[in-house]
Formats: sequence, C-alpha cells, structure tokens
Amino acid sequence: MSDAIERAEGPVGIDELLERVRKGYDRFEAREAYDAAQAGEALLVDIRYAALRERDGLIPGALVVERNELEWRVDPQGSHRVPEATSHDLRVVVICNEGYASSLAAASLHQLGLHRATDLVGGFQAWKAAGLPVTRG
Repeated sequence: MSDAIERAEGPVGIDELLERVRKGYDRFEAREAYDAAQAGEALLVDIRYAALRERDGLIPGALVVERNELEWRVDPQGSHRVPEATSHDLRVVVICNEGYASSLAAASLHQLGLHRATDLVGGFQAWKAAGLPVTRG
C-alpha cells in the first residue's frame, strides 16, 4: 500500500491522493458489502460522526467507531482494540457518509497490516439508496 501513497514531486491534491490509495485495494459496492457482512465474511465499520448517524440512521450490525479512533480500535495488536479486531486477515469495510474519508481510512488500515481492508463506494448514502437495512439509533 505504501506505493499507492508514495509522494510525487511536489504537493499532491486530494483527488490524486484518493485515486492513488483506491488503486491499492478493491472497493465494495453496497450490495457486496451487505452480502459479505451477512455471510460473516466482513466487518462493517461506520466511521460517520454522531450527527450524521442521528440524522440518517445506522446500518444494523455495523460497528460504530469514530474516525479519530479507527486505527486504535481495529488494530489487532492494539491495546485499545475492539473484540472484533481478531487478526490482520480481517476483512474490514469502512463506511463514511459518501465514500471519501473511508478511502483514506482504509489506506491507513492497510499501513497497519490489515491487508483486506476496503471501503464502501458511495458510503452510507449509497447503502441507503440501494434500499439496504437502516435503523434509527
């Protein structure tokens, strides 16, 4: 993954950075993420902040971890990890509101050795638009 975020000559804009990190892994579409979670093959991690979760609802079964705590919570070697963070082989699907911040978060998880980490194309809004389950929390 480090190749995907390797610095070029001079500053890199956010659009170029997103393009680079996204080349380092296969992103999930909403239905694909739902199916993987239902089959027990992926851990959905919602990194949206509280106001968005309150406004739009929650994905049933998704682990809610604020973005600023993500690496500490899902690092299998971390002292503050959640019980679900069992191995570096864990398939983590990071979900933000629209699929931008989650791409950078997935890249960060790759740097921690979570080589199967990915994110949801279009984020929570794509999940909701696909008619997948949402609860009010």
